[in-house]
Amino acid sequence: MTDPNAAVVVAARRTPIGEAGGTLRHLDTDRLAAAALGTALHDGGVDEVADVVLGNTMGPGGNPARVAALRAGLDVNVPGMTVDRQCASGLSAIVTAATMVRAGLGEACLAGGVESPSTAPWRAWRPRSSAEPPRFYSRAPFAPPGIGDPDMGPAADLVAAESGVSRQRQDAFAARSHARAVAAQRRGHFDAELVEVGGVGTDERPRENFTPERLARFRPAFTPDGTATAANSCGISDGAAVVLLTSEHRRRLLGLPGLRLVDWQTSGIDPNRLGLAAAPAMRAVLQRYGSLPQVVEFNEAFAGQALACLDAAGIDEDTVSPDGGAIALGHPWGASGAVLVVRLFHRMLADGARTGLAALSSGGGLGVATMWERVQ
Repeated sequence: MTDPNAAVVVAARRTPIGEAGGTLRHLDTDRLAAAALGTALHDGGVDEVADVVLGNTMGPGGNPARVAALRAGLDVNVPGMTVDRQCASGLSAIVTAATMVRAGLGEACLAGGVESPSTAPWRAWRPRSSAEPPRFYSRAPFAPPGIGDPDMGPAADLVAAESGVSRQRQDAFAARSHARAVAAQRRGHFDAELVEVGGVGTDERPRENFTPERLARFRPAFTPDGTATAANSCGISDGAAVVLLTSEHRRRLLGLPGLRLVDWQTSGIDPNRLGLAAAPAMRAVLQRYGSLPQVVEFNEAFAGQALACLDAAGIDEDTVSPDGGAIALGHPWGASGAVLVVRLFHRMLADGARTGLAALSSGGGLGVATMWERVQ
């Protein structure tokens, strides 16, 4: 019998995902997140929540979860907490909120993530003297210099090379992601999960006719002899995704179907091979669960590192991201882990699948994997 205190997702919503500088460029993090927060709360039929937990990596600071909660019209007594585990922030925020529900710290919580590179503040190191200008930078360090702290692209090339993932296989994987996303848009598969914001109601990035032959024309983007290109890698993106979590007991009273969080694992590996970080987390969860899930949502930051992780975990690449992944839809860093759960929620409820896995690798060599079961 299902534990009545188990944490269950009963509603899941996301904004469209726009390319940085694209359709959502005029929307700050709080506006993006507020749209998803309010709609998820309404869908779940819950009057109040104990907390709002959101992942975010780029700012603007000031606890975006709290600001978004207030903008969404939640009561001033509802607190908010912002989580930064880089690309895994949104998924870690959901696990954190689920733990709170499971511990009895509130009957319901809103959790997810948000990112707006389009509106994020510029970052600069403070000058050491009045004669020096500030030194602008694009990302904070993920690891001390003595350990190694490569940028994502060169690290993805290293992982693909060491794992034996060919350029041809990466291009085929990326082409499939775009084809699936375009097909899902045409069939209305995203309609139930999307919430319009700022006049934008559809994902911007998916490309038609992105065949493996066309992708093969792209040159290496990060290292001269690398296999990662602009076409088989994700885009820098704006977007937000939110789920409503409550206890299994409360879910039954509400009469809603949902996804129960069965297990999760966070892992750490060598930051120089950060793209493989999800592999040990997935292996641990799958070993404890004892069988492969029916649906898998894995964040496709780069085709090479995604395939290396799936191979290491023993997961068939054809079963992953059935409606396309981050290569096609985009990668709004702090929200991406939550996007996986939103996608998993709607796919499993629509198809009747019983089990699902959501996982991703993150900057600094961190990985998170979560296992879910459908309940109704």
